[in-house]
Amino acid sequence: MKDINIVFVNYKRRDDISQAIASLFLDIQNCKYDVQITVVDNSLNEDKIKEEFESKFPQVNYVDAGGNVGFGKGNNLGFRNTEARYYFAMNPDTLIPENSRTIERIVEFMDSHPKIACIGPKLLHMDDTLQYTCYRFDLPSILIKPLKQINFDKKYKWVKKHADKLEMKDFDHNSTRPVDWVLGAAMIVRKEVADDIGFFDEKYFMYLEDADWCHRMWEKNYPVYYVHDIIIKHVHTRESAKVPGLFKAIFKNKLARIHANSWVKYLWKWKHNHKYYQSSFR
Repeated sequence: MKDINIVFVNYKRRDDISQAIASLFLDIQNCKYDVQITVVDNSLNEDKIKEEFESKFPQVNYVDAGGNVGFGKGNNLGFRNTEARYYFAMNPDTLIPENSRTIERIVEFMDSHPKIACIGPKLLHMDDTLQYTCYRFDLPSILIKPLKQINFDKKYKWVKKHADKLEMKDFDHNSTRPVDWVLGAAMIVRKEVADDIGFFDEKYFMYLEDADWCHRMWEKNYPVYYVHDIIIKHVHTRESAKVPGLFKAIFKNKLARIHANSWVKYLWKWKHNHKYYQSSFR
């Protein structure tokens, strides 16, 4: 069994994933842990990513998903491809900072905190500014998420107020602490937890599967943590926000429709259960 299986899902993002993997290989030079990198291809190899990896990164496991199966199912295929003590879902648009020993420190943190189910590292924009990547489940914060996704928080103060609460902007992000959920762009989950509750819920094609997974963890008393001193760079292009306006976005932007669909599925699944878990954690 590997110590950690790092999974990327590709949908015509060959160049981004190649850069991310190059940064990973630099990071795990002389790493004392057994690391597997897995790429699940949702694009039927249209961008020739398989051939690229065969020549540049032969150590990478390539998994053909057989079509665009979505983010959650794609990651699940990658997790199941290689059993590991820890499963790491990592976005194509991420980079590991040089000389940071990030992967080694992730494994060390999880080994040192055996009760923690899942962690999300601190994510920084490419200009080193903070991304807000941990969230609350409680209402009405979660109801604001689709409006936040299409940038209504920049237009309306009442949206910003609840969006800021959703993104936990009221706490010091230079501290490690339990949180309700962490962004799926970089989340690490313990094998025993995945064995108990399963991987991502494949009913979500994309978006909110990270919230759902963390919600299921908290329901079984598995804590989720934000770790402030493990840092990853993240480009974070919000594709579902590229068409302005709520109704225009829904009708003209496919990803905005997918996001709205996932949001409805999430709210229906967890109706009457939107408590703020981390506030009562001891």
